[in-house]
Amino acid sequence: MSIDSLARRLEGHSHPTVIDSLLRGVSSFAAVGGNVRWLVAGGRAALIWLPVYALLAHELSSFGAVATTSLVTGVWLVALRAGLSTYFTLGPAVASAVGTASGLVAVSAIDLWMPGLNLDAVKLAETALAVFVLSAAWEHFIRIIAKRRVLIVGTSGVAAVVVEELAHAEHAPFTVIGVVDDEDAPGSAGMPRLGSIPELSLIVDAQRPDIVLLTDEKTSGPALDRLLSLATVDFKVGGVPHFFEHAFGRVPLTYLTPAWFMSMLHLRQKPYTRVTKRAFDLLVSSIGLLLIAPPFLLVAPLVRTTRGPIFYRQTRLGERGRHFTMYKLRTMRQNAEEPGHPLFAEERDPRATRIGRFLRKTHLDEVPQLWNVLRGDMSIVGPRPERPEFVELLEESVPFWTRRLLVKPGITGWAQVQCGYAHDPETTADKLSYDLWYLRNRNVVIDLAICAKTFSALLFRSGR
Repeated sequence: MSIDSLARRLEGHSHPTVIDSLLRGVSSFAAVGGNVRWLVAGGRAALIWLPVYALLAHELSSFGAVATTSLVTGVWLVALRAGLSTYFTLGPAVASAVGTASGLVAVSAIDLWMPGLNLDAVKLAETALAVFVLSAAWEHFIRIIAKRRVLIVGTSGVAAVVVEELAHAEHAPFTVIGVVDDEDAPGSAGMPRLGSIPELSLIVDAQRPDIVLLTDEKTSGPALDRLLSLATVDFKVGGVPHFFEHAFGRVPLTYLTPAWFMSMLHLRQKPYTRVTKRAFDLLVSSIGLLLIAPPFLLVAPLVRTTRGPIFYRQTRLGERGRHFTMYKLRTMRQNAEEPGHPLFAEERDPRATRIGRFLRKTHLDEVPQLWNVLRGDMSIVGPRPERPEFVELLEESVPFWTRRLLVKPGITGWAQVQCGYAHDPETTADKLSYDLWYLRNRNVVIDLAICAKTFSALLFRSGR
């Protein structure tokens, strides 16, 4: 983002003194690099340097403290930057937490091998907490004022799709600056047409985008030839599915091809091993059953206030399409469905009892599924298990739906924290787009982040 565009963005805020201070700071960085990237990197480094210096100031001489602080800051900055880029979709808090933890491990190793350092463990933990809080706040602030500039190359119609998605994603730190297309047509969705493919090098040099989005195979080859001649320019290149994964945490089914799934079998793909996943499931489900046992003894009798059993058993689809019996606390009246006429669950399901509506709202009805996790039928995190009665309908109406069966279903998942109930093929397709993102990106950190977001939604009603 240019300095002028940042200034225009700040003019809309209602605190002149803050704006003036920010603009003065931006102007000073402009004199050095002429780009807000200097401000972003400088602020990130400063917010790490300050708490680290506070830790070391009493341990070393003035020169030693400055030199060692600079070294430790550099190590922590690399770790933090890696976390921010790898876990961008999960938000500033999660990405900063991963980077801070990685930096803490690296700094602890430096403390072990560097003679005379001997950092106090408690102070180091306090410093790590300060680094996390400051970096998360800084990254959140940067996402608000310094949106990444996206240049779309190829089909002009894709600009409308991207702009619409960005409009729905309120806090997405991206803005489309224009379209480059060989067709002599006006830009889409109010986006200007900046020129044709042969002019791409000049356009990129003038507009300085952060991301160049290639929309079709026809123009990708010629566009890449011209972009490679600008290899020293700081921008990233990607296709539509990859941009959606990075920006929105989901995979657009419209632009998906079977070749996309090859990435999960790629030689360089780091597998989330069954052993690691199973260990995580056993640990979390065991702790969960111990913690939930006392309140469960109070809730279970309330279910019996309406006619029917306490537990509800239902056949669901598991990994590789295997059928299993899933357990829940009963939330619907008995015989709520006519035999042979299955219905999708709804957010305000008329079949639910009064206590059932409370159980669904608090998700206490899902507690018995911890037993499914211990048995190995389910995982803590994964796509929600679907009923086999809907398979034929979903296979016909939702492309690639059966690919979600490549992993075990979960009690919670990325789609669950992003979407509400799926009650028809259209909403099922929306949830599938998030499930496929998890399918390719799953690891322990993402599972922990999804669990944290789930608890946040349950406690503060801040999510689905």
